[in-house]
Amino acid sequence: MTTTAHSERTLAELVAENPARAVVLDQIGLDFCCHGNRSLSDACSAAGLDADEVTAALDTAADLPSAWSGGGRGELAAYVESTHHSYLHVELASLEWLAGKVLSVHGDRHPELQKVARLVVEIAADFRPHLAAEESEVFPTIASLAPGTAGDDRLATRIGDLVAEHTALGAKLARLRELTGGYTAPEDGCASYRSLYERLAHLESDTHIHIHLENNVLFPAALVEAI
Repeated sequence: MTTTAHSERTLAELVAENPARAVVLDQIGLDFCCHGNRSLSDACSAAGLDADEVTAALDTAADLPSAWSGGGRGELAAYVESTHHSYLHVELASLEWLAGKVLSVHGDRHPELQKVARLVVEIAADFRPHLAAEESEVFPTIASLAPGTAGDDRLATRIGDLVAEHTALGAKLARLRELTGGYTAPEDGCASYRSLYERLAHLESDTHIHIHLENNVLFPAALVEAI
């Protein structure tokens, strides 16, 4: 695909077409989940990146099929819950414990771990009521919509709240990446230290896909038309 054709498309569209591009965009710091409605051209301009170079990088990404293969709104909500929510329900508590353990062992030599551990706790605390609201209220409402119909104003308001929470979570994950130097463990880091950073990197990448599916696919479909 040409640079011009890429530039005219949104980040969300480019990732939806080939999920492998999510890795490329993560690596260069372009937010395709919370700000996926921007065109590639606009996103590159705002970040001071060369659109030609970014396009070349995107074109090298392996052509991977999307994990979400299509279906109705209810099916997509169920997929997000069973895949991304289930992962978070298991992983968050474990990450809180591991961050505390690494802090207790390495905190004297790496004081940034205090901020890392605190952010992990904050992210977990933010996610828990957010997931509960989606699972108990928003997802069932979306699944109950009749084909060809759109959600009402109440659903739109609730979705707006969730999108704002996504943005706040994205900012905290970006701060976590900054504090950890891109999740790079120091040379004196033990196996637990390296494991923590690897798992935090996975948390970020999984959350970006998770939010992309909600912000850019599920929620718009619930408010406009059935998919």
